[in-house]
Amino acid sequence: MKKKPDIGGTAAVNKRVTLAKEVSAEMEERKSVFIGHARPIRDEEEARRFIEEKRREYYDATHNVYAYLLAGGAVARYSDDGEPQGTAGLPVLNVLKQSGATDLCVVVTRYFGGILLGAGGLVRAYGASAKLALDTAGLAVYEPYAVLRIETNYSDYQKLTAALPKIGASEDGCDFGALVTVAAAIEESREEELSRLVAELTYGKGKITRIGTEERASVR
Repeated sequence: MKKKPDIGGTAAVNKRVTLAKEVSAEMEERKSVFIGHARPIRDEEEARRFIEEKRREYYDATHNVYAYLLAGGAVARYSDDGEPQGTAGLPVLNVLKQSGATDLCVVVTRYFGGILLGAGGLVRAYGASAKLALDTAGLAVYEPYAVLRIETNYSDYQKLTAALPKIGASEDGCDFGALVTVAAAIEESREEELSRLVAELTYGKGKITRIGTEERASVR
């Protein structure tokens, strides 16, 4: 599995690690085909929709095993979907827990190939399929960003937009009127840094207004 994102330290309190994208990844074990489907989720309703979606899509499969993890591990659910107890859903859930991520769901679809794998073989195959799916999806770190509006004059605009990326701020758009209004966003922990930058570059003439907060992938 890919190296886990660095989420240590007190600044990581509000960070959330989850899947970077939705994927499906296929592997074969002794003629049985295992397809691991992984998706980032935000709640149990979304997890249930994803599970049902895969059950409908792979209605002819022998098993559609699932596990999901939410709220930093406070919510954890799994199903063996007809496989011997403890040989399918639980190994998938263990892979999710070991990943360091949360708010994710994995469905492992199995097409039986005619060769019995035994309890140990099933545990290894389902775990490997889940791990392959997570490796393919990759992990992303999300955290709260302050969404801001910056008003400045035309002479300071170019200096400001050149400086924003250097402190990890994004320019999301701009409007040219009597003044230039820049839509920007930055990690909440660096909002004061941006305020100081605006004051320095505009000699105190620039105006910065907090519009709200939204979760975004970290630029680090």
